[in-house]
Amino acid sequence: MKIHRINPAQRWSDVTVFNGIAHFVEVPESDLTADIAGQTAQVLKQAEEMLALVASDKTRILSVTIYITDFANLEALNSVWDAWFEAGTAPSRACVKAELADPGYLVEMAFVAAAGEEFQS
Repeated sequence: MKIHRINPAQRWSDVTVFNGIAHFVEVPESDLTADIAGQTAQVLKQAEEMLALVASDKTRILSVTIYITDFANLEALNSVWDAWFEAGTAPSRACVKAELADPGYLVEMAFVAAAGEEFQS
């Protein structure tokens, strides 16, 4: 089976798809001065853009691993998260407290999603 690498660079690809399953990671890119709600909204908007690259959408997300720097931010993160998903479409998820690569990051998310038909083989 073919491995599809979307926008590959030396260190990572924006999205990697194998056997119809897309994998990608998002960190806030536009405003690191934003609070957790703002950074979460950035990450979810970017996720929608990555999903579109593989003919998918947020209803096809299978699981997300969320890394946050402070569990005190969990309620605000959950507020943005809950508003983003339509009822009945939330994926499985794990939430882990972690030190992230950039001290400005408050959140990072690793997504697994079903890609569109053209990425099934």
